[in-house]
Amino acid sequence: MHAIGVNPWVWASPVDDKALAELVPRIAAFGFDAIELPIEQPGDWDPVRTRDLLATHGLAAAGVCAVTPPGRDLVDAAPAVVEATVEYLKGCVDSAAAVGAPCVGGPVYAAVGRTWRMTPAARVACYADFREALAPVADHAGERGVSIGVEPLNRYETSVVNTVEQTVELLDGLPPNVGIMIDTYHMNIEEADPYGALALAGPYIKHVQVSGTDRGAPGADHLDWPRFFEVLAGTGYRGAVCIESFTAENETIATAASIWRPLAPSQDRLAQDGLAYLRRILG
Repeated sequence: MHAIGVNPWVWASPVDDKALAELVPRIAAFGFDAIELPIEQPGDWDPVRTRDLLATHGLAAAGVCAVTPPGRDLVDAAPAVVEATVEYLKGCVDSAAAVGAPCVGGPVYAAVGRTWRMTPAARVACYADFREALAPVADHAGERGVSIGVEPLNRYETSVVNTVEQTVELLDGLPPNVGIMIDTYHMNIEEADPYGALALAGPYIKHVQVSGTDRGAPGADHLDWPRFFEVLAGTGYRGAVCIESFTAENETIATAASIWRPLAPSQDRLAQDGLAYLRRILG
């Protein structure tokens, strides 16, 4: 059975030492197995302190989430921007290794919300630039036993990769520790057949994020979750499945994630209802 985790973004942003000190005991008390750890800015949380906090409460570090605000780009950007983004991602890898997280995942190619039109030739060049820029991060991660999960986003948040098929093309030639981070929210928007896309992603899956099709709790939406997990089982992926949603109460994160209304009676309920549903589905 998959470990079931949750992202503290459900409640807070930034996720720093103070937020983790409050949220980790609550997340453990709800019955989660694991937690995702986003890094909005280097130093938001101390890896050693966080490792010990998770151990105290019996939670695993399911993954580290790389965050790409404006100015974090590996493609179509000035060399200094690319260099700084590479260093940021290497730092994410170091934090993941320190807390025992197997994966760094996210839209590591370009800033969220940055879109531009590309001809087929320009897209080929963009993907080649990405592979060249990510290579030192992949090597750094490989040396530390960490994988990189590249996350395709919906069309409103990026024009680089929106589908699993595009992401497979993007990864061609990169080492095997670089793969795909699945996010059901984006798949629901972009994939004509999300279950077929999940099967295609199978050999490349490094991490899985789940949420309802409205960004709320899994189960209170129209995705065929039993079918999703049946296909996921067929891929051989045995890692954690983590609920990712966001609070409408924090202006910064609500604006970034376009959360304009509460998605549950409370954020605790969103997490608890999602966990209960996933437990029923996964058995």
